[in-house]
Amino acid sequence: RRLPVSTFTVHMKSLTHCIAVVTGASRGAGRGCATELGAAGATVYVTGRSRREQAAPGYEQIASLSNLDRVPGSIDETAEEVTRMGGRGIAVACDHTDEAQVRALFDRVMREQGRLDLLVNNAWGGHESFDGVFQAPFWERPMVHWDAMFDRGVRNHLLSSRLAAPMLVRQGRGLIVTTTFWDRDRYMQGNLFYDLAKAAMTRLAFGMAQDLRPHGVGSVAVSPGWMRTEFVLAGHQTDEAHWRERPALARTESPRYLGRAVVALASDPRVLERSGQVLRVGDLAQVYGFTDIDGRVVPPFELETP
Repeated sequence: RRLPVSTFTVHMKSLTHCIAVVTGASRGAGRGCATELGAAGATVYVTGRSRREQAAPGYEQIASLSNLDRVPGSIDETAEEVTRMGGRGIAVACDHTDEAQVRALFDRVMREQGRLDLLVNNAWGGHESFDGVFQAPFWERPMVHWDAMFDRGVRNHLLSSRLAAPMLVRQGRGLIVTTTFWDRDRYMQGNLFYDLAKAAMTRLAFGMAQDLRPHGVGSVAVSPGWMRTEFVLAGHQTDEAHWRERPALARTESPRYLGRAVVALASDPRVLERSGQVLRVGDLAQVYGFTDIDGRVVPPFELETP
């Protein structure tokens, strides 16, 4: 499916009046989204469990497999980066599996800002069950993956959305972005739990769009490609400055490429026309005319077919 080309151009500081919440923004995709929203001038509530002084629990296994002494990133560092980029970053510690904490987050946003314009659902528990096995039939996969990817993944997105939605509906505008992975309904061979969780997130964005559309609020799923997150770089024993020395990373993109896609969508006055869709970052780059941080227009990531 080809997206219709937009005549809209993204301008720097296009979101100076935007109030955004980015969940799971200590590192990776969430940090990339928060950083680019900051570059566009937005006020961003940066949420997650990792603080500068104490990393979130549950990442010990993936950190060990990635040869990391400590889990990288925190909401404090991301919020500072948002502010350094020109926006206003506000770090809020929040366990997105805890309804009381999530409710307190959105109550705070309303109390301090009086509105919400953008929610980026990105809090994801899948890393907590990562065991280094990339391909295995589903009957050899432990059920711990379900708990991580659904109870601390899909549920996180639904919980934040249902608490944010009344704010958006009351004002008759706004956007919910759900980060996912999608390659034209191809199956992620050897990883049924991940494939199923991401399909659920994509369907969640679609279903929410149907309920929100009559109120002028949009909901989209956005699918990045293979991102050079902190864990990916560490797993390949490199960093952002030297990743080109690793041929295996040639197809990767920075997390800020996804962030620029989110900025483009949030800035587009006609974004409701895309509500309910699942959108690949590489396609959006061509539609809106943005690039990755190295100037490349990275094409949409596609799974290798057997």
